[in-house]
This record gives sequence, structure tokens and C-alpha cells, in this order.
Amino acid sequence: MVDETEAESDGQAVARLRATAHPVRLRIMSLLTAQAMSAAEVARELELTHANASYHLRVLHDIGELVVESEEKIRGGTAKRYRYDASRELADRTSGIDDRVAYARANAVEVERRLRDAAKGAASSSDLEAWVPVEVWHRALDLLHEASHLLHAEARPAGTPDTVHVSATTNAFTMTGGLDGEAVRWIPAREQR
Repeated sequence: MVDETEAESDGQAVARLRATAHPVRLRIMSLLTAQAMSAAEVARELELTHANASYHLRVLHDIGELVVESEEKIRGGTAKRYRYDASRELADRTSGIDDRVAYARANAVEVERRLRDAAKGAASSSDLEAWVPVEVWHRALDLLHEASHLLHAEARPAGTPDTVHVSATTNAFTMTGGLDGEAVRWIPAREQR
């Protein structure tokens, strides 16, 4: 039997995954990693209408992906400045396959846009489907997790001197079809202490 709080948590994870499975929302989260911005600023930066930017910001805020960092009075109204808080733990992506595929497709569209805009220079690309020792898999996941947190933590506003505009996307998961038919659950190294 599923615990009510666990079911609610799974439902929230599915809602978060579905809401982020959109190329514009992925771009907004990337943009708001380094700085807080208002809907008008996001609209200008991403060349969206103000209404479209506001809609996507509300969706991301409602599912907890964005926080309101500040509010300011503008022409009789209030403008909220949103920020993506990448320091919090990522959602457990335990939703159904259709939702995960939708997220992967949105991510692929965003990666394609970034590749078309990519400069020549330092880069890394990798693809692998293989059998590896469990301890090697756990170490690789820890390293990927650490790299992701490092890049998010060090993100700066666009155009900051002595910075480079980068893109980093990772997907790593255990395949089915193991000898025992079970996937190996990974617990980040920092949580094993």
C-alpha cells in the first residue's frame, strides 16, 4: 500500500516533470539560474510576448521550480523577480515513461537550439549504453551530480566579464534487463554519510 505522503510526493514529481517538459520553460530556468528577472525582462531576453513569459513563469512558480526573489512597484502594479533555485535537491523523476519521454523531447529541442548557437571550442559529447560494475556506475553518477551542482552554483548573469556562455545537459539512467530484472538504486555520495 502506498503511503499518502509518498503518493502526494509522486504526484508533485509528475506535475513538476510535465511542467518542465517544455523548451521555453527549460530556457527560462537556465536564464534564471544566475539572476532574478521579471516577466518583462524574460520576455525581452527570450523574445517572447510579455503575456507568454508571464504564463510560463507562473507555471514554473506554481510547481516550485522558481522562487520570487523580490517584488517592486511599477506603474501601479507589482513586478515579481523570479529566480531558479538549482541548489535544492532535484525532483525524483519517478513518473511514467510517457512523462519522461515528453521531458526528454523538450530537452532535445532545447539542446538542438543550443547546438545551432554553439561556438567552436572546448566541448564534450558522449553516448553510451553498456554494462559496468555497480560501484563504477555509482561513482559516475556522483561525478555527474557534482558537475551539475558546480555549474549551477557558479552561474553568473549573461555577459559577466571573464565568463563563458556554456550548455551542459546530462541524462544517465539504469536500463532494464539486468540479470535479476531489477534496477540498482543510486544514493548520492553526500547522502551516504
